[in-house]
Amino acid sequence: MKITASALSLNVEDPATSASFVEEHFGFTEDMAADGFVSLSRVDAGFSLIYLRTGLETFKPESLRGKAADGLLVVFVVEDIDGEYARLQQEGVEIVTPIETEPWGERYFQMTDPNGVVIQLVQWMSEDVQ
Repeated sequence: MKITASALSLNVEDPATSASFVEEHFGFTEDMAADGFVSLSRVDAGFSLIYLRTGLETFKPESLRGKAADGLLVVFVVEDIDGEYARLQQEGVEIVTPIETEPWGERYFQMTDPNGVVIQLVQWMSEDVQ
């Protein structure tokens, strides 16, 4: 098997607001959009981020059609966690989990986008655990 691309697809109530959030605060750009669908990318992210409107008739499997992105984290590993924390606070982003460092070296904080998707930024403070 050869994987040629990767994507994370999330069901949300309002795809356009989530797309705008990651465009404004994380530098993603829109690749494609249609009614109830926005696909974004960022060259250094290694995957596309797709937002689908909850309940789209074309969504498969049908058993998940009405479900929203729930109980997951979208995580970006960054090089300057403290700088990103300060930048996002300055931009008015509400931080839902303040910056903290786990004993195993993961320094992180979390915010939510307008649809409640949790976005976590992480910096590994120890070279041994990257």
